[in-house]
Amino acid sequence: MRKGIACAGNWIVDIIHSIEAWPQKSDLVRIQHEATGVGGGAANVVLDLAAFQTDLPLYAVGLIGTDTHAQICLAACASAKIDTGWLKQTPHHPTAHTQVMNVPGDSRTFFYHPGANDALSEADIPIEAIAAQNAKIFYLGYPNLLATLDTVEPNGETPAARILARAQAAGMITCVDLVSSATPRFAATVKAILPHTDYLFLNEIEAARATNRADIAPDDRARILEAATALQAQGAKTVILHTGTLALWLDESALWSSPEPINPAEILSPVGAGDAFCAGIIYAIHENWTAEQALHLGHRAAAAALKSVTASEGIPPLAALI
Repeated sequence: MRKGIACAGNWIVDIIHSIEAWPQKSDLVRIQHEATGVGGGAANVVLDLAAFQTDLPLYAVGLIGTDTHAQICLAACASAKIDTGWLKQTPHHPTAHTQVMNVPGDSRTFFYHPGANDALSEADIPIEAIAAQNAKIFYLGYPNLLATLDTVEPNGETPAARILARAQAAGMITCVDLVSSATPRFAATVKAILPHTDYLFLNEIEAARATNRADIAPDDRARILEAATALQAQGAKTVILHTGTLALWLDESALWSSPEPINPAEILSPVGAGDAFCAGIIYAIHENWTAEQALHLGHRAAAAALKSVTASEGIPPLAALI
């Protein structure tokens, strides 16, 4: 039986500034608190899974530089006992990093330098070697923030789509997590990967962009279901669409779920909450839990992430979440 999860894609160092309010142009605002942490889809999900403190083998897959930011990524993985054999380093590109401006209780804004993430290629992700280690799940995050893997070729295919197809052919379950990037090729990039995606994670903003729809309200169940159904029709086997107030699990049927209320005073930052939700569900998929159990764990993990400034530092062991 297969065991283990490989998380491929974005590796980013987040420098998170908590500010009292968003300034007007040319104005000044005080930074009340600063924290540095590892971020990005692959990094957040694998570090969250490690924080659950289970015995699952975990594999980091991606591309970082040879700079100080790279050392932060490697140190975080070493501390969490994550295998970094497939987290490659390149002297040609800096490690991706983000300046995050967080207004507690409100929102956060990202200033992103893509660095090595944009150079991550199909050749950097040895699918067959990962499968040979008996990994059960292959996660990719985030399409539309990985320039080389996102290249839409004349036949409509992308390198990311080929990677996912190879992962499925090698016997792994594929999980794909989208990101709210505003690019004109968003829908085309997503369309290419859907036939090779067993579980698709996205929010209402990404659902609208992936299906060329107008904005979807976070509590509009009819339009959320409509978008999820359209994505399923394009090939995704299971669509897991989450907003700040609810989640939809769509496979053969539609299951709705809502998180437990959180005291707004406890929310320090929304950075990484979506990835924590994803990590909880991926663990449940690995363990063959029901959809109801998976959504419950995802909501609880996301709530824990909201109560810390960085993406993963607030995630407790699994026993505290179930």
